[in-house]
Amino acid sequence: MTTGEKKIKEDCCPMFNIEKWDMKTLDWDQKPFIKASVPTIFHIPFQKMMGKKITKMMQMAEEADSLEQNTKETVLLFNDPHPFRSDMYLSVRHPVAGAKNVDLSGQFMTKVFDGPYSSIPTFIKEMNSYLNDQNQKAKKYYVHYAYCPKCAEERGHNYMVLFAELL
Repeated sequence: MTTGEKKIKEDCCPMFNIEKWDMKTLDWDQKPFIKASVPTIFHIPFQKMMGKKITKMMQMAEEADSLEQNTKETVLLFNDPHPFRSDMYLSVRHPVAGAKNVDLSGQFMTKVFDGPYSSIPTFIKEMNSYLNDQNQKAKKYYVHYAYCPKCAEERGHNYMVLFAELL
């Protein structure tokens, strides 16, 4: 393993634990997040712009000592309310000065998928089927990508967790 590969494994994205997130029900009561938005073209983000926003969010949360101590607990959710905008929600422990602070509340069901970003519509259909089997319906979807594109390529998996906010 090269020094660069070791750095990616240790410093970039933590190893993903499928069992922790697959087919879970979460009850959030004002779970704190900071929010930022990036423009997209038909749900495809501008990678450099998105990377800069995520870096800024992480820095703000770190400076406020608001990131989870265990990085495996940090969640970065994406929601595309419009074909030309993606909203990003970074989980934090408490409000962050200078950031757009929001809380998410409700019941969420999760399911892990592994595949290209272009498969998200298929994954949503599978998730809808799973929810139907549980007698549930989604009000809104959020996606958590376990790895950045570089780590996904290096590890050979592009895990994503669909979070279905239930009606």
